Amino acid sequence: MLAVFGLGGTELVLVLGVALLLFGGKKLPELAKGLGQGIREFKKATNAVTDEVQNAPEEKPAQKFLTNSPSQPAQIVSQSPNPSKA
Repeated sequence: MLAVFGLGGTELVLVLGVALLLFGGKKLPELAKGLGQGIREFKKATNAVTDEVQNAPEEKPAQKFLTNSPSQPAQIVSQSPNPSKA
């Protein structure tokens, strides 16, 4: 038997019959069309966000340089990838 969302054939026919009584024969196709368009737009938006996340460039960690001068012990200096201009 056909099972949609855990509903059997009889329950599905009953739900469709009640929807037909509530909305009428002319409104049901319009409602189904609107629902289909909404689902399509949602899938498009979801795919766009997924693609953006997958294709986003990864940020590089700050590079660290070892400085050594004769008068001071070695120090690690952090340099950001985008230094700010003063």
